Amino acid sequence: MKHKLLSTTLLLIGTLFILSGCSHSANKIVKTNTKTKQSSSPKKHNKKKIDKITRILNKMTLDEKLGQLYFAHSTGNFDQMKQDVKKYHLGGITLFAPDFTNRTHAKFLNEIRAYQSNSKFGLLIATDQEGGTVTRIDSNSQISKRHFPSPAEIYQQSGLTGIRKEDSTVAKILRQNGINMNFAPVADVALNKDSFIYKRTLEQDYQTTAKYIPIAVKAIQQEHVASCLKHFPGYGDAADTHTGFAQINKPLLKYQTNDLLPFKTGIHAGVDSIMVSHIIIKSIDTTKPASLSPAVHYLLRHSLNYHNIIITDDLQMGAITQYANKYHTIPDILALKAGNDMLLGGNYRANIPIIKKAVQNNEINIKQVNQSVERILRLKEKLGILR
Repeated sequence: MKHKLLSTTLLLIGTLFILSGCSHSANKIVKTNTKTKQSSSPKKHNKKKIDKITRILNKMTLDEKLGQLYFAHSTGNFDQMKQDVKKYHLGGITLFAPDFTNRTHAKFLNEIRAYQSNSKFGLLIATDQEGGTVTRIDSNSQISKRHFPSPAEIYQQSGLTGIRKEDSTVAKILRQNGINMNFAPVADVALNKDSFIYKRTLEQDYQTTAKYIPIAVKAIQQEHVASCLKHFPGYGDAADTHTGFAQINKPLLKYQTNDLLPFKTGIHAGVDSIMVSHIIIKSIDTTKPASLSPAVHYLLRHSLNYHNIIITDDLQMGAITQYANKYHTIPDILALKAGNDMLLGGNYRANIPIIKKAVQNNEINIKQVNQSVERILRLKEKLGILR
């Protein structure tokens, strides 16, 4: 019965998106089925690159492949993190304020270089440099004395032209400091100023945000830094899932014509990655958080024709911890089954062996693992860090 319900849900999603010409304004911004500038399909790569990635993939052990799926939290403990990058074959690490503070600029750069040198396949090094209330690199004035205004502040002062200039400048600063990925821009639209996500958004409507997103994506990626749209399929005015569950009862068709517009334009611009939130969208999946929902990932992969990397939001957030405990399982396995490529946070030390057993028992398909690792290696190739 559950499989029949899921099949019906997926069919409904596909049908609604095929018939989504109902919104003239939406079609003016982007057509769902138009060709995008994404680089995920093997057919879009020259034979030399395909051969290199395939050759690396074929030589990788299962432990190496599973390690690549993790975007680990760095705790500020350099020695421990450096060891873990090598020991667990981590695909990426995320830097937070403790990774920037209490060190000279020279020491910070040496640590970043050490992380990279300890990675067999090249390391994605990311941070949340959104500007405004979420900014990391200015945690240490020795690294950056610059003020990083929010996208809303920049837009109010100098419009989309200012956005393009600022995002390009920020990407250059990140790249100069060895950071090759920015978990930005924020594609959420919150119409309620009291929403927890409001100050992190452009603070504009759906149409304006949909114009902003491709400009930000291109500005970041043109500086050889990967970008990441977040938080799919859009928080709207929902509660904060860092502390518990949040649910939205908005009809799917309304999501299609409003909340998904910025994600559509970002996909059309060739965004490198998309982060999926832990919110429950009841019109898509009545029980599962988006990050753990096959229906949400079907929407993203098939209805929106997105082929690059999908990353979970932090798997250590309250909502996901509660959900996993309820079903006596680990979020990591549920996230992979849903269709994510990379797991943000998560207890990789304890959970890689559990995932390995799930692959060996065919609970998780090795073909899916290989596809995810291929996407990860392809991004590393694009950034020039693949070994």
